[in-house]
Amino acid sequence: MKQRVGRKMNLLWSIFCVFFKIGPSTFGGGYAMIATIEEEIVRKKGWMNEEEMGDMISVSGSAPGGVAVNSATFIGYRLGGVAGAVAAVTAITLPTFLIVFLLSGLRLLFKDNVKVEAALKGIHAAVAALIIVAAGKMWKASVLDAATFVLVAVSLALLLFTQIHPFYLIVGGLTAGVLVVLYKKKQGMSVVTEKVRTEERRDLQFPEYYI
Repeated sequence: MKQRVGRKMNLLWSIFCVFFKIGPSTFGGGYAMIATIEEEIVRKKGWMNEEEMGDMISVSGSAPGGVAVNSATFIGYRLGGVAGAVAAVTAITLPTFLIVFLLSGLRLLFKDNVKVEAALKGIHAAVAALIIVAAGKMWKASVLDAATFVLVAVSLALLLFTQIHPFYLIVGGLTAGVLVVLYKKKQGMSVVTEKVRTEERRDLQFPEYYI
């Protein structure tokens, strides 16, 4: 009994430490954190494989709330149940809260400093790059055939050229995906829901990532 409790506490502590490190080490939040979460969870800890990571990103992006917090909840719960989810969410949000709280006070002192403004612009550019990398990985994992490509193209066009709310695109994508799969099964066509990757392609697609 004591050994089981000890293993549980060690696991919770490991979850807390990993997400506590992820929180302050990434800028931009959400999708900008995905590369770092993948590096820590898949490559270093081996808690999830790449297919599970792709599913987690899809679920986290579709559910209400921030992607980073949703991802932490998903991974924490999968590893340690409710306690694991609480540990992961607390760890990923606590350092960010403390940093923002500190910066909000210091901003009044440095808001007109040219060097500070230049540093913030540099961070903005880096965040854009991180989001593009995340989008590229999601593209490789999600665009499987002509149907998924069309869904991506239509969704992008609607986001760029209309005022449609993203919520409706998420619901529409979910509905369209179900309908396409049902149609293919009815027609006796093969249904592919994820890409099969060789070890060589896997290493190329998920390069080492450090901040």
